[in-house]
Amino acid sequence: MSTPSSALAGHGKAAGLTQGLIALFAFSCGAIVANLYYAQPITELIGPSLQMSDGTASLIVSLTQIGYALGLFFIVPLGDLLENRKLMIATAVVSIASLAAASVLHSAGAFLAVSLLVGFSSVAVQILIPLAAHLAPDHSRGRVVGTVMGGLLLGILLSRPLSSIVAGHFGWRVVFAGAAVVMTIVTTVLAFTIAPRKPDHRATYFELIGSLLHLGRTMPVLRHRALYQGLMFASFSLFWTAVPIELTRHYGLSQTAIGVFALVGAIGATSAPVAGRLADAGHSLRATLVALVAGALAFAPALVHPAWGVAGLVVTGIVLDFAAQMNMVLGQREIYALHAASRNRLNALYMTSIFVGGAIGSALASVLYEHGGWPLVAGVAMAFPVVALLHFLAVGRPHVRNQAARAAPSA
Repeated sequence: MSTPSSALAGHGKAAGLTQGLIALFAFSCGAIVANLYYAQPITELIGPSLQMSDGTASLIVSLTQIGYALGLFFIVPLGDLLENRKLMIATAVVSIASLAAASVLHSAGAFLAVSLLVGFSSVAVQILIPLAAHLAPDHSRGRVVGTVMGGLLLGILLSRPLSSIVAGHFGWRVVFAGAAVVMTIVTTVLAFTIAPRKPDHRATYFELIGSLLHLGRTMPVLRHRALYQGLMFASFSLFWTAVPIELTRHYGLSQTAIGVFALVGAIGATSAPVAGRLADAGHSLRATLVALVAGALAFAPALVHPAWGVAGLVVTGIVLDFAAQMNMVLGQREIYALHAASRNRLNALYMTSIFVGGAIGSALASVLYEHGGWPLVAGVAMAFPVVALLHFLAVGRPHVRNQAARAAPSA
């Protein structure tokens, strides 16, 4: 009987990707990516504790996402060059140290610097996802990636309620200390479970980074998918950074109540496995259209009738999460089918654009809220997916149709 480690060795595919390993990948991705979002609903607690202004406190989320984008661009491509397990463990160890530092720092400047490092070092998750895609057989790659992404997206969505509840009862520092402990456990399990995988690609680091420009220039599917999801994630991050402020100031909700609100929004993560199966079945075109239209309409309750109140915000959260997660998985399934040997670099480009969009959305949250309240936030957040939808209708559909035809399993 083969062990998980031996099954993962070399270039093994379907035989190595058991349901247990898929579940481990999904859980690990969720636990790692959660580090990016723990601070999002508790900046109202962190800021005063460290004598930050409201505008400076909103930089905590933005810097974390900027750090993640930098890590995606400069670290994740190494997954096509270096042994994957060592690379993942090295970045995870830095993540553990930065989370532990965040739990004890008392300087605003130092905390912001560590926030950048938390994001930079959390890219271990984007080494695991291409590895899962590499191990999956072609006919079920969408399902596998969708399942793993479901774990990642649940990590994104559940991190906020968990952070709110823990911070409300024990203080915000316990959130980061607990995250360091979780990361230590996850890193240890992965170190003993995943066998080494040495890519075939040979190049210097600078050649590898230079090849990113070539990939982006020659692959329109990658460019379009990166644009759509970057815009969707800008809307997603703008909503989830601003909504705790709205719930606190306008509706007087406690941190625990905000946590429950975010927990309800996690329902939207159910779209990830669905999207993977739709892509495997050749329905990427229609599924993409559904995702972009849903994202554009998610903010309708606030703009059509503000009296919807918290119920309207709940509807927006669920629909927006569903749309963003569906579009993300559809995009990943397509870009992984472009060139197997470049999956880490393709993933790096795709995810970098996403988190640049997320950083922009987070940075706009406080400014928009202070100048126009929730109506201005909702209007700008709605504009992002509308732009993506218009581009898709005008330019992107033929590329999605052609790529779906190439990636679809033969009859």
